[in-house]
Amino acid sequence: MTQATPKPQTLYDKIWNDHVVKHSSAAQDNGLDLIYVDRHLVHEVSSPQAFDGLRAAGRPVRRPDCTLATVDHNVPTGFRDKKVHDLGSLVADPESRAQCAALETNVKDFGLSYFGLQDRRQGIVHVIGPEQGFTLPGITCVCGDSHTSTHGAFGALAFGIGTSEVEHVLATQTILQKKSKNMRITVDGELLEGVNSKDVILHIIGVISASGGNGCVIEYSGSVIRGFSMEARMSICNMSIEAGSRAGMIAPDGVTFAYLKNRPLAPQGETWDRAEAYWRTLTSDEGAKFDVEVNIPASDIIPSVTWGTSPQDVVPITGSVPDPASFSNPDRQRAAERSLKYMDLVPGTRMEDIKIDNVFIGSCTNGRIEDLRSAANIVLAAGANATVAPGVYAMVVPGSSLVKLQAEAEGLDVVFKRAGFDWREAGCSMCVGMNEDQLLPGKRCASTSNRNFEGRQGAGGRTHLLSPAMAAAAALRGKLADARQFLHKSAQSTVDLVLPSDHIAAEPVPIPVLEFTSKKIPTAASDNVSAKVFRVWRGVAAPMYIENIDTDMILPKQFLKTIVRTGLKHGLFYNVRNDAGAAHFILDRAPFDKATILVSTGKNFGCGSSREHAAWALDDFGIRCVIAPSFGEIFRSNCFQNCMLPVELSVEECRALASDAEAGLELVVDLERQEITRGDHAPMLFTTDPFRRTCLLNGFDDIATTMQDDAAIAAFEQRRSQMWPWLDGIGYAGKKVKVKSAGASAMEW
Repeated sequence: MTQATPKPQTLYDKIWNDHVVKHSSAAQDNGLDLIYVDRHLVHEVSSPQAFDGLRAAGRPVRRPDCTLATVDHNVPTGFRDKKVHDLGSLVADPESRAQCAALETNVKDFGLSYFGLQDRRQGIVHVIGPEQGFTLPGITCVCGDSHTSTHGAFGALAFGIGTSEVEHVLATQTILQKKSKNMRITVDGELLEGVNSKDVILHIIGVISASGGNGCVIEYSGSVIRGFSMEARMSICNMSIEAGSRAGMIAPDGVTFAYLKNRPLAPQGETWDRAEAYWRTLTSDEGAKFDVEVNIPASDIIPSVTWGTSPQDVVPITGSVPDPASFSNPDRQRAAERSLKYMDLVPGTRMEDIKIDNVFIGSCTNGRIEDLRSAANIVLAAGANATVAPGVYAMVVPGSSLVKLQAEAEGLDVVFKRAGFDWREAGCSMCVGMNEDQLLPGKRCASTSNRNFEGRQGAGGRTHLLSPAMAAAAALRGKLADARQFLHKSAQSTVDLVLPSDHIAAEPVPIPVLEFTSKKIPTAASDNVSAKVFRVWRGVAAPMYIENIDTDMILPKQFLKTIVRTGLKHGLFYNVRNDAGAAHFILDRAPFDKATILVSTGKNFGCGSSREHAAWALDDFGIRCVIAPSFGEIFRSNCFQNCMLPVELSVEECRALASDAEAGLELVVDLERQEITRGDHAPMLFTTDPFRRTCLLNGFDDIATTMQDDAAIAAFEQRRSQMWPWLDGIGYAGKKVKVKSAGASAMEW
């Protein structure tokens, strides 16, 4: 009997299928699968409420060995006295200090590995994961941060999650997910002189739009991608979320393996050989089906820079600010008009004529050693007397403390400081602007970060995204500038981080894992019913006519410095409301100030950050249903986690509902019937994932529901240990590591 030929699979298919603990039932076709999580990264902003949830239910962290925590988002990046270990002295802002202190308490109580503020391994989660070898090919990786897609550069399935999902992973080491579609973006050919990975991903987003990847996982392929170093590949995958996709991936190869070899947490010896043999199978099969294919000639890509308030608003540095009338889509036109007003730009202005006030080199997109070398090369090429232009403040923030040490060993800090750049400590810094590193109102910044949303780097600040080389060129010129004027040939380094000898241990040092201190965790009973259900929801609907309404707009960063879930309604659309004035913004005008439903005519509502705080703020205001043509993937999940209903309808249907809302018609959203009614109009039908629908109708708790599958999870873990033993960290299955107290500070347990 002839054996059936296996169906060709994509890289995404392979990793997904290898991590399914439990498929959705036949009755829930296209529903949610229970996926096992190999690696979980945790930081101070999105985790406090998750740990509080564990305490309230008396639940431990299921796999401390698969979890790694650090502080990065709102830590100060000014000088840190290495002799000081008191958190109060290191973090002056009381709200930031409270979040950092909460994480310290949580990692102690739950026995998690932690890189504290004075730990030499501290840094941005998406820099330290690969740096330590915690990120490996073939894994699933999650974090309460949207740019977790970075880790996909290693052939991993990596994506951001909200705080409720952080709690779910901590408790069960699994997550409920709907499988995405497969999308492949191929970049072939020879890159033009001076073009690097940041230019490539900005160009891609400009081509497919900020919502072009909605509902998809993107695999990047082609000769250009294969020619990139690991650091360049991470920059590409990092910004996949800015294209609306769930994740970005690149198949692992020799470049990947060379980068990982001998990393502290990577497999060693015979285990490495076994792991590498498996990793080499992680490619898309010949004939594998992709739902969407995009081909981009390398010759089309020119060093690029953004002009608006979305990463899709991008042009070559040699180009000009576009006219909104050149866009055919009405929502796109309105967005462009709004962007130009916010950015204080006039159509037709040459990009190279735009003056800047600030330069930021850093972030999880471009804060690695290769990025700093690229920027320093521009400064060196400009000559010994090159200095930052008068009136410009330029800062360089390494992505991790190890990157900082490496840069200083190479003398890069001297290059920057001699030219007038401010050399900082590791952290997210001005990318998200949660600490003191913020862009002042009206100031313009050339930034190597990933988002140029309104107020992203500071309320009223204006951001232009570009590469490290272009940022350095802008700092020297005082205007947006083409880096090619400084270098005749692109100098992209592929050298991996190598520390000076006094910073390297003779043998890889395992991350210490503390013994779980269960006595500190209350044993409160939990049940399977939350305080809320969603069945029929009626009321006033507020119409909004903007596409790509991002989470920074819904709730600005200054409201993220909280360790609770409540009291956020006063921050809802805060910057926009203050900008528009109480008499103009829709939610400040009667009857919409009592709105319980939001209708957006623009696609990609809730794009951007993984911050669940955006959903909390809408709920706190009284809005529990959002209707839009499409949603940011993480925002959609966050709505369900908070018993809120995201409803996806066509653009035409959303415009009709917005018109009805303007006319004052009350909307009635019936989840049981899956229909929306208003006035005498015929009902509009919608669909919701059957599992999510059941949970909303009955108020079921995801975690308690998942824990009913504990036997299946345990069986999966047993198979996982046999197949991929290198993924079981120290501390798993009862094995503990004693933590050395000698020389350890209060933050380096």
